[in-house]
Amino acid sequence: MSKPHKHKHRHEINPQDRILLMGNPNVGKSVFFTELTGIHAISSNYVGTTVSYMHGHLPIGDKEYTLIDVPGTYSLSPSSDAEAVAVKFVGDGAKAVICVLDASNLERNLALALELRQCNIPIVYTLNLTDIAERRGIEVNHKLLEQELGAPVIPTVAVKKSGINELLDTLRDMLGEGYEASCKKCQDCSKERSMEQKEIWETAKQISRRVCKKTMSKPGFLDKLGENMTKPFPGIFIAVLVMALLIGVVVGGGRALRALFLLRLFSSDGGIVVEFFRNLFASFVPEGVFLNILTGDFGIFVISFEWILALIFPYVLMFYIGFSFLEDSGYLPRISVLFDNIMRKLGVQGGSLIHTLMGLGCAVPAIIGSRAATTRKERIVISAAICFAIPCISQTGALLSLTAAFSWWMMPAMVLFGLFIFVVVSLISGKLVKGKVDPLIIEVPNLLMPDRKAYGRKLLIRMKHFFKDAEIPMMAAVVLAALLAETGALNVIARYAEPLMSRWLGMPSEAVVALILGIVRREMSVAPLLALDLTTLQAFVGGIVSLLYIPCLSVFAILVKEFKLRIAAVITVSTIVIAIFVGGLVNQIAQLFI
Repeated sequence: MSKPHKHKHRHEINPQDRILLMGNPNVGKSVFFTELTGIHAISSNYVGTTVSYMHGHLPIGDKEYTLIDVPGTYSLSPSSDAEAVAVKFVGDGAKAVICVLDASNLERNLALALELRQCNIPIVYTLNLTDIAERRGIEVNHKLLEQELGAPVIPTVAVKKSGINELLDTLRDMLGEGYEASCKKCQDCSKERSMEQKEIWETAKQISRRVCKKTMSKPGFLDKLGENMTKPFPGIFIAVLVMALLIGVVVGGGRALRALFLLRLFSSDGGIVVEFFRNLFASFVPEGVFLNILTGDFGIFVISFEWILALIFPYVLMFYIGFSFLEDSGYLPRISVLFDNIMRKLGVQGGSLIHTLMGLGCAVPAIIGSRAATTRKERIVISAAICFAIPCISQTGALLSLTAAFSWWMMPAMVLFGLFIFVVVSLISGKLVKGKVDPLIIEVPNLLMPDRKAYGRKLLIRMKHFFKDAEIPMMAAVVLAALLAETGALNVIARYAEPLMSRWLGMPSEAVVALILGIVRREMSVAPLLALDLTTLQAFVGGIVSLLYIPCLSVFAILVKEFKLRIAAVITVSTIVIAIFVGGLVNQIAQLFI
């Protein structure tokens, strides 16, 4: 298992100290990486790009290597930024390559395996997902495949740790004594004429036919269900049911967690933890501005607990419990195939639906994940739609808390409004941004029940990242709110903003703090509204403004990094203007009927 180690950039790692972990997308590379290096790993950007990869320590024998989880690729002829980085890693050289093959889809995987065989790098192949292949009635003769590829082939089921020790033993033998001799044979083979793509696919088909044997086996329940999920019927019905269950888990689970535990601990109105700090500071801090900043209505030791832990955390936790399950089960690519035609009419391909769903967690990884798109146009369109219409889970939690206090219809209305904005923004940006959208090419993995340990590990890592990445900005927003409230600055700003807030948006002038804090974190454009005595209309208008309002600083930063300042500025300014315009328009129209 690896230990936390000092960050090293890709160009600082000697190629002779690197082992590349490669394969098609969705073949289980990340499971191998976690099992081989442990939970402690570092994410880095490939030099000169914004594409990230994971690397960690892998001890073999008496030497420690750097294992690099290379972005998934179908071939060494890249069609996206992520695939281009994979090719660059191979070009930089390495001590060895671990190539992960999917035993249930061997022919498609063999194309990359054959290309890697032509490189001057020793390879060991892992034949992963052998349990899924057996479930489908596919038997793979790994010894014959070993002869065909001219390199070791280790049958594995990574999620069950089956074959991991054999893989390490093979690597130890390959990289130990006598390594130079074995390496020479591999390099001699690489002198053969490089095969063309057509020849590679034909060779992959022939090898697959020779090493695979189909046995009599009826498709299991998961195989039938996975196939039906991509058909209009019952696929659409299943998709609606899955989304309803996800919403139920997030809303119901989040509310239950708040009511049973978190509000009792962290509520500003008598919460155990909050009262402890109020009494603690009151015992030695004299009454005045400083004490109010610490424990007043907007006190740091009051709203930091209530907003972050009681308001936002339970919904974030429940979302990642549900979303991680959908990821690990293999459902998300199926919903992308199912809705590809609809998404294409909006100017993007079905694969972008995965990034949209990721945006419900956080817009930053969703925008980063769009690197898998094959055209710049598609990346810009989906990133703009996410910034305008997809609230992050923290913001969603805040919106749930806001709308639940007023009416059952408010949250569904907010969802429908968000879908409408998503469609409009996608259509408009699709017309404005020049370029093309390529056809959908996506790996549809096997449908399976997630491995409990791998699922738990992913959930733990995600919650760790949430606290690490979101806690500091949210605390900064809390401190800013306390300073604005207790120094009187909020009253000054509210007085100048009254024409906009009261006359156009119909909101209390104090609600201007939501627009200020929303710049720091998206959910902070909602949280301050909970402390105000709002009407139903004001709550709905506030929710709409928050939904459309400016992406937070971290989102703006990633937009600049991915698309440069001009595009980031256009998206940001557009969200501010449209949020205030649409929110005010809803208020003005509603006033006509009141």
